Amino acid sequence: MNDSTLPVVVIGAGPQGLAAAAHLLERGLEPLVLEAGAGPASAVAEWGHVRLFSAWPELVDAASARLLEPTGWQRPESGYPTGAAWIERYLAPLATALGDRVRYDARVIAVSRKGRDRLVDADRAEQPFTVHVSDALGRESRLEARAVIDASGTWRRPSPAGADGVPALGERAAADLIAYQVPDRSAPERYAGRHTVVVGAGDSAFNAIHELVQVAQEHPGTRVTWAIRRVVGDGTFGGGAADQLPERGALGQRARRAVESGAVELVTGFRTAEVRREGERAVLVGEDGRELPAADTVVVLTGFRPDLSFLSELRLDLDPTLEAPRRIAAEIDPNIHSCGSVQATGAADLAQPETDLYLVGMKSYGRAPTFLALTGYEQVRSVVAALAGDHEAAARVELVLPDTGVCGGAGVFDDPESAGGGCCAPAVAAPTELLEIGRAPVGA
Repeated sequence: MNDSTLPVVVIGAGPQGLAAAAHLLERGLEPLVLEAGAGPASAVAEWGHVRLFSAWPELVDAASARLLEPTGWQRPESGYPTGAAWIERYLAPLATALGDRVRYDARVIAVSRKGRDRLVDADRAEQPFTVHVSDALGRESRLEARAVIDASGTWRRPSPAGADGVPALGERAAADLIAYQVPDRSAPERYAGRHTVVVGAGDSAFNAIHELVQVAQEHPGTRVTWAIRRVVGDGTFGGGAADQLPERGALGQRARRAVESGAVELVTGFRTAEVRREGERAVLVGEDGRELPAADTVVVLTGFRPDLSFLSELRLDLDPTLEAPRRIAAEIDPNIHSCGSVQATGAADLAQPETDLYLVGMKSYGRAPTFLALTGYEQVRSVVAALAGDHEAAARVELVLPDTGVCGGAGVFDDPESAGGGCCAPAVAAPTELLEIGRAPVGA
C-alpha cells in the first residue's frame, strides 16, 4: 500500500459511498468523498418520488448509524421510505456528519497512477493514485489517493430502447419525446390525457405503470401501453408472494392488476428497432415490423450500465458480458441466475488487478439488475476491512440476502418464443401479439 497519509478517495456520495466513508473513519482511515452532484445522493434525489421496496432497517448501514447516533439522530425503525425520505432522514444527516470529507460539484474525469500509464509495470502498486476532478465551472484539478473505492453507480447511464443495446434508429432524434426515469404522478402534465408507451420489464417499469395508472385515474383520456420483450409467464410480474421482500413482490402484482383491469395495454414479444418521429409524437417499430400506436411520451426503463471511461488507465478484470468484476459475474448474470437470491460479495470478489481499487455498489453489478442496498453495505464493510489490513473481517460474510421468488434468468424470459420458468417451473405458452388482458387476445 502506498503513502498512508493520503486519503482513500470514494467516488460518489450515494448510499454506498457515504457508508464507505463511515467505515473508513471507524477504521482510522481518512476518506475523501467526491460527488459530481450539488448535494448528497444526487442520483437518489432524481427518483425521490419512488418508494423503495426495502424497509428502513435494510436501508441503514451499521457503521453509518454508529457515526450518527452521537448527533441525536433517530434511526427509522419501520416503513418503506421514498427516495426523498431516504435522503432527508438518513443520507443527508450522514453527509453532514462527515463534514468536509464530502466534496460536491466534484466530477471524477480520470483515475490513474502517479507517473504511470496503463502500460507501465515498474513499481506500479507503490505509486499513489491520481484522481482528476472537474468542478461545476469546468476547472480541473488533480489529487492523490492511497486507494480508490468507486461507488459512482450507474444511474446516469440508462440503457436505450433499442433491442440490440444501442439507441434505436431515430431514438436520439426523438430525445425530447423520451424519458428514461419513472414518471411522477405529482407532476402529471407530461402524461395526463395523453398516450404513454412504457418500454421495459423490471421493477422500474412496474413503478412506472403504478404511477401512470394513478395519473389515468385522475385525468380522463390518459392511455398507457406497456411493451415488453418476453411473453407472459410465471416470472413476468416478479416473484409475488414468494419474494422475501414483500414490497418488491407487491410491485409486480400491482402491475399485473393494472393489465388485467384493462387500465394498461400489454404488448408482448416486442423488440424495439426504430423510434419514428411523427410531428410531436413517436411511433415505436419492432424488429418484426409491428408498430405501436403513436405516443406523446415514451418511457424507456431497460436498465443501466456502468461508466468505465474514467477508469481507462487502470487495470480492470471485468466480465465481458456484464461489465462487472469477473469473480461475481456468475452469481449475478441474469442469463443464468435463477431460483433465488445471489450471494453477498466482499473485498476478494471486488478487488481489481489494480491494487487497492474496488468497484462497489450498483457499479459492481455492471448491467445486472438485482442489486440491493444491503449488498452494498456488506461490500463496503468488507472492502474497508481489507484496506485496514483486517483480512479476517474482510473474508467474513455478515449478510444473507432475501430470495427474489423469481425462477429463471432474463436470458430465458427474454426469449419471445418462450415464457420459460427456469429451473423451478415449466414453460407457459402465450401469444406474442398485442395482448389486452381483461379482453380476449387478438385472434381468440
